[in-house]
Amino acid sequence: MRRSVRWERMKIAKVPGKNNKHKVLMYAISTCAWCKLTKKFLKDNNIEYEYVDVDLSNIEGREKIRREILKRGGSLSYPAIIIDDKILINGFRKDEIKETLEI
Repeated sequence: MRRSVRWERMKIAKVPGKNNKHKVLMYAISTCAWCKLTKKFLKDNNIEYEYVDVDLSNIEGREKIRREILKRGGSLSYPAIIIDDKILINGFRKDEIKETLEI
């Protein structure tokens, strides 16, 4: 039986911004206050970023995200922000985000 590749098509939303110096991907929970604050912070600073609302993804998508975060040494807390495919920041750590994004 061939396995479906639907899970690889997680709903990734792109938020445009003038500051696209860094690749920013955020894993969030749609109802999480800290995730909403992080999205607002990025938008207010005109940062281009992509995000996935983990709770709105299917089971396979959530598992893929979980493995990705753990592989990078992060914890399963949200938001989880991956910058330039290298740096993982768990939580709304404003100073760390500002420093990493050079804003």
